[in-house]
Amino acid sequence: MIDPAAVEQVRELATAAGTASRRLALLSRADKDAALRAMADALDAATDDVIKANAEDLQRGRDNGMAQGLLDRLTLDAGRVAGVAQALRDIAALPDPVGEVVRGSTLPNGLEIRQVRVPMGVVGMIYEARPNVTVDAAGLALKSGNAVVLRGGSAAASTNRALVAVLRKALVAQGLPEDAISLLDGGGHDAVRALMTARGLVDLLIPRGGASLIQTVVTESTVPVIETGVGNCHVYVDVAADLDKALAIAVNAKTHRPSVCNAAESLLVHRAVADDFLPKVLAELGGAGVRLHTDEASGAAAEQAGVAHEDATDEDWGTEYLALEMAVRVVDDLDEALEHIRTYGSGHTEAIVTEDRAAARRFTHEVDAAAVMVNASTRFTDGGEFGFGAEIGISTQKLHARGPMGLPELTTTKWVVEGDGQVRA
Repeated sequence: MIDPAAVEQVRELATAAGTASRRLALLSRADKDAALRAMADALDAATDDVIKANAEDLQRGRDNGMAQGLLDRLTLDAGRVAGVAQALRDIAALPDPVGEVVRGSTLPNGLEIRQVRVPMGVVGMIYEARPNVTVDAAGLALKSGNAVVLRGGSAAASTNRALVAVLRKALVAQGLPEDAISLLDGGGHDAVRALMTARGLVDLLIPRGGASLIQTVVTESTVPVIETGVGNCHVYVDVAADLDKALAIAVNAKTHRPSVCNAAESLLVHRAVADDFLPKVLAELGGAGVRLHTDEASGAAAEQAGVAHEDATDEDWGTEYLALEMAVRVVDDLDEALEHIRTYGSGHTEAIVTEDRAAARRFTHEVDAAAVMVNASTRFTDGGEFGFGAEIGISTQKLHARGPMGLPELTTTKWVVEGDGQVRA
């Protein structure tokens, strides 16, 4: 039984958001872009206030023993505030998907039909200690003509309140409804369950966070959900790899920002190049502080390189570490690499390093993932890197949206049919 107070809180927020969404759906691109730029300027002006609020969350996180990787995700400094503000300006520069004609034709009877993009309506976001998501989701929702109801993790409560207050004030200054962006604050798990079951008031729900959060939302929601899955990503170094490229890619994929979903969690190396490649890559990974979980062959290479390691368990192969940890395995061939990825991969991002175009084609054809990289780091699976501006998440499902979700993925379509008195015989 959900607390009636939580149900009423969500009903009020979602109803107000629905009213706001109908206003947003009619806005011109110029109006939306002006609002986005005003929101960015307001964030810049409020940097000190946002950092102060964020410091409260960080101190609470440290007091509660929050892991370093999660603290990193939670942190907003001046540079990161400037970054999320710039993301709003980048969104403003993107084409407006609303009104885009997806396809159309004139039927033999003279009816003109076209499928056009329209906003979803009210989008709910449930996410963990990632304050940047608060701003990214608000900006993408506004540009695509949607209102958004945000439910951030309690670890970022102070930061999210500060950010949403700034964004709402900027909307009002632009003559737009502040309820286009709302924060579901307090209420505990009952408030989250109320949001997940607000079918008819919320049109789409997007969870963004760890495996437990995502599975809870997917399995318990009555509101339609786009699943943003965990990132157990692999880098496979093929027999035909350029080993200098492979070294740079493997190290970057793991160490560039280990706390994010597109960081590589496992390294697979073809046996024919293992003797040459593994001592070098393990030494560099170990030197960067990466905790290595190795199979027998890669463990022997770690010993040769004088790098600390531990025997990998079956659980290690399926773990999204989100930290400076990596599982390493030697495989006999591409077939074994593909089978390993099929068994343990999460469908997020997989990478192959090879100069053999046939091997690359086979990898891209056979790997079932939202993004497949050839001779590039897994870290590129990102809406900003793909040129979408900020992203609202990376979908690992196969319906409607897959991979980094930008503006088009926050729209649905309607059919518009124009005639001149035609009737069906």
